[in-house]
Amino acid sequence: MKVHEILAFNKELLEKLYSAGLNTSDFLYVGLYNEYDRLKRDGLKKAYIVSFLSDQYNMSERKVYQVISKMERSF
Repeated sequence: MKVHEILAFNKELLEKLYSAGLNTSDFLYVGLYNEYDRLKRDGLKKAYIVSFLSDQYNMSERKVYQVISKMERSF
């Protein structure tokens, strides 16, 4: 399958993602957010969770906060 065929096939979904301000690479953070959500439901504090996920996913705490904020946004 060629790139233009993939884009044409998924045009409606891609338009919705674009209008919501999402990047196609945001799918990479779904696992991180799911883990954050699970730990939050277990009663852990946000700062501890962010520190833990920062180490686990090898990214800065600031980036983890940004991912969480983006994933919690409503449209």
